[in-house]
Amino acid sequence: MIAEKNLSKQDPIKHVVSFKFKEDAKIEEIEKLQNSFLMLKDKIPDVLSISGGKNNSPENLNKGFSHCFVITFLNEQARKEYLPHPKHQEFVSQLRPIIEDVFVIDFSFKA
Repeated sequence: MIAEKNLSKQDPIKHVVSFKFKEDAKIEEIEKLQNSFLMLKDKIPDVLSISGGKNNSPENLNKGFSHCFVITFLNEQARKEYLPHPKHQEFVSQLRPIIEDVFVIDFSFKA
């Protein structure tokens, strides 16, 4: 908790998103969505980076979540603008038919 007190609304934010796809989701659909997600960086202001891909951990602790992405936002305001942004909402609407579950966690950090 002490570290949180030192963070401000101007600190960058990491937005971690993991997807669990429906069993009947086609590989081609998943790959297309993965590419669309990565391209959001060029379509939404103040998204500093997006990286991610298919899980390849040998630990087998992913609980069925097969893909993970990390978005870095300039600051809290950038995240606020990203969530309702039309390009993000367009991605979400394409994702809904094939997604079983999603897990999101965000954290601020000192750059």
